[in-house]
Amino acid sequence: MRKPLIGIAAACAILACGNAAAQENFPSRPIRILCGFGVGGGTDVVARVIGQKMSDNWGQGVVVDNRTGAGGIIAAEILARAAPDGHTLIIVALGHAFAASYYKKLPYDTLKDFAGVTPVSDAPNVLVVSPALKIKTMRELIDYAKTRPGQVNFASAGISSGAYINAELFNQATAIKPVHVPYKTMPEALTSMIAGNVQFVFSSVSSAVTLIKADRLTALAVSTKNRSPALPDVPTMSEAGMPGFDFSVWYGLLAPAGTPKPVKDKLAKEVGRILALPDVKERLLTLGATPRPGTPEDFDQLVRSEVGRMAKLIKDVGIPTE
Repeated sequence: MRKPLIGIAAACAILACGNAAAQENFPSRPIRILCGFGVGGGTDVVARVIGQKMSDNWGQGVVVDNRTGAGGIIAAEILARAAPDGHTLIIVALGHAFAASYYKKLPYDTLKDFAGVTPVSDAPNVLVVSPALKIKTMRELIDYAKTRPGQVNFASAGISSGAYINAELFNQATAIKPVHVPYKTMPEALTSMIAGNVQFVFSSVSSAVTLIKADRLTALAVSTKNRSPALPDVPTMSEAGMPGFDFSVWYGLLAPAGTPKPVKDKLAKEVGRILALPDVKERLLTLGATPRPGTPEDFDQLVRSEVGRMAKLIKDVGIPTE
């Protein structure tokens, strides 16, 4: 009767040694962080801040691989098919959870094909317009749009981007009927707005802050309940006339399902270390982002929760699905 017990004990010992080796030897080659959005957008900037510090500490290259298109789905599909060894990751934002209900058919299962690594940060959006409009307040924008149904355009970095979700919440709350114009990247969207092709955008602070300070964009409000340290003079949506409005975009890292827990834990610990560095905290705060370290389990729970919340949002707002 002892042989099975000895066999189980031996198997457990082998598994423990294998897990320890996986963590000790990781990373054994360069790490790729997939990003479903373009260079210069909020998701990309956060990935590059993390990736550079990770590379400096581990002595392995960390490459941010921008695979734009389809609101991040192209990049996520690549990750779903990658080897589950921690050397291929993806940085995702709220739109990853939104896509699970917005698209009737995805080339992956949002909850089964990925493993949480760690949340990274939270950030507000900022509502911006072109100075050419001569609009100075959010109330003026709402009045402008209400008198021009179907004639006002808003831009985003694509369906399922935080900019799009934020704008749809704003449109529903104010009963305005603007036309959505999607772009591949947020910088492209902002450039188009400056050129007069669209009238407003809910941009990541990181993409818009330099243009705002150079007076090339007019900031009307930030989307969270607290003002952004990067734009302290810009009122919140509540202060600008929409009490209770509070919207933020979270960012986090995912790995392919099946990635060993010791590898995920090591990655989460490293990101936590990076987020605590004074220069990283300062860099993120200047971009309007707040560090949000956590465990793989924390991020798994957040994604599950947000998939449910976004499904309810789509139903309540009446956003047509594809």
